[in-house]
Amino acid sequence: MSVGMLFFGLVFMGGWAAALGALVAAVVTLVRVRRRDWTRRQGHPAARLLLPAPAFLRFDVALAVTALLADLWFVSAVLVFGADGIFTEDWMGYPGMVDSTGQGYQAGVVSALRTTACWTFGIAVLGRCWITAGVQMCLLPLAAWWIGTFDTYFT
Repeated sequence: MSVGMLFFGLVFMGGWAAALGALVAAVVTLVRVRRRDWTRRQGHPAARLLLPAPAFLRFDVALAVTALLADLWFVSAVLVFGADGIFTEDWMGYPGMVDSTGQGYQAGVVSALRTTACWTFGIAVLGRCWITAGVQMCLLPLAAWWIGTFDTYFT
């Protein structure tokens, strides 16, 4: 049991480290390309607005990787904290004592995942980060649906 807890703790901290490392890489990319053109100089005004310049596209890819890692960490944190007396899925093993305060955990987590998806999607669209917006609308709503299908002791 203690080896399993150690493994999940290390993976959990590794997720934080990976997300922070990706964020640092995105900031470094932003600093490197800040003096370059962020919009295209030629073409229709709508195309110049919607199609980013190559320098901005590199930043968008780095930000999308950061968002993906942070989202995966968020979902894994939900699973780690919910496995202790909330979820009863067979693949999680015996969750231990039932947490009586966890009755609204699943609904709260699903709501938090959907809200996070909406806000991060909106911020990415306002910043014209199309790849990041796509990642946010693909991963978090699917994770909310997946976690919403779990059996709990309270359903």
